[in-house]
Amino acid sequence: MRLLHTSDWHLGRAFHRVNMLGAQAEFIGHLVTTVREHQVDAVVVSGDVYDRAVPPLAAVELFDDVLHRLADLGVPTVMISGNHDSARRLGVGAGLIERAGIHLRTEPSAAGLPVVLADAHGDVAFYGLPYLEPALVKDEFAVERAGHESVLGAAMDRVRADLATRPPGTRSVVLAHAFVTGGEASDSERDITVGGVAAVPAGVFDGVDYVALGHLHGCQTLTERVRYSGSPLAYSFSEADHRKSMWLVDLDADGTVAAERLDCPVPRPLARIRGVLDDLLADPELARHEDAWVEATLTDAVRPADPMARLAERFPHTLSLVFAPERAPDDPSVSYARRLAGRSDQQIAQDFVAHVRGAGPDDREAAVLREAFDAVRADDAVREVAR
Repeated sequence: MRLLHTSDWHLGRAFHRVNMLGAQAEFIGHLVTTVREHQVDAVVVSGDVYDRAVPPLAAVELFDDVLHRLADLGVPTVMISGNHDSARRLGVGAGLIERAGIHLRTEPSAAGLPVVLADAHGDVAFYGLPYLEPALVKDEFAVERAGHESVLGAAMDRVRADLATRPPGTRSVVLAHAFVTGGEASDSERDITVGGVAAVPAGVFDGVDYVALGHLHGCQTLTERVRYSGSPLAYSFSEADHRKSMWLVDLDADGTVAAERLDCPVPRPLARIRGVLDDLLADPELARHEDAWVEATLTDAVRPADPMARLAERFPHTLSLVFAPERAPDDPSVSYARRLAGRSDQQIAQDFVAHVRGAGPDDREAAVLREAFDAVRADDAVREVAR
């Protein structure tokens, strides 16, 4: 069976101030063409279809368009909700849409109920594990501690239990939206840390033939059977070096996996340039970036006059300007934002305690802080679902 694995469309998202809907529509057209030209048997979409719980109308219309086009091809599609999606909204009409071969899996309780498709070699069971917010699903999966590994492990127990009841030789595919150990993150993914831990081990998915992951925006191979497709478009300058693609996966009769990367259309290349403004404007080596979307980091000791206007004369698609003069990290003139860059909310809070009190929190106090951050994050998730 030939699968096309994609995820993290983030329909409705902008790139800085650039509306990406046109680029997203181009990707959708590319996806449909790929399905037809490569004779794909099933499409799997591993979450974050939309960029937010209540997407703009134009994004919903684009989603409606792709559903119709895939249904017209007669190619089954299995799709799960991600942490950016409203699972309830995405799942509206799922029973009716399923009649057209579009299988929306947004309910955690259905983790062990597969979509079963068949080819010349027998059945392939597709299990959709939507993003599992630990605080919201711990009761459903009867786990004592609300953590990513515990709820995903419980969901996979249901998958393996169902698979054990299927005829011998049934192949299996799991769709999941999670941060799996070994994956490389970028700046455009929403933090899903719970209890100080975001990642789950790849071993959670043992026992199935292929795991189609979503959430991280870089295309990655964790094992031959566990892969991220990544997002089809770049949504932050941290993805400037990404090769945006989808996985074309052939699942043989015995469950052997062969995967090939298929490139996605690039609306405009990304470039990150850094240096003194006058040097950036004069350096001939930077000519290749003159048509790119540019993030410029200026290292001038003193902020130059009209930097954006001057940059735009050479790099007309400059979208981001960062002022970062070369100074020692402990220099008092280094900005607060720079000192906090790369630090988690938990670390920032613990640093604040140390600054005020002269000593950092002990283990018990650190646990209280962690629980408070987890509670706020869970409350935000509840509010988003209820919107």
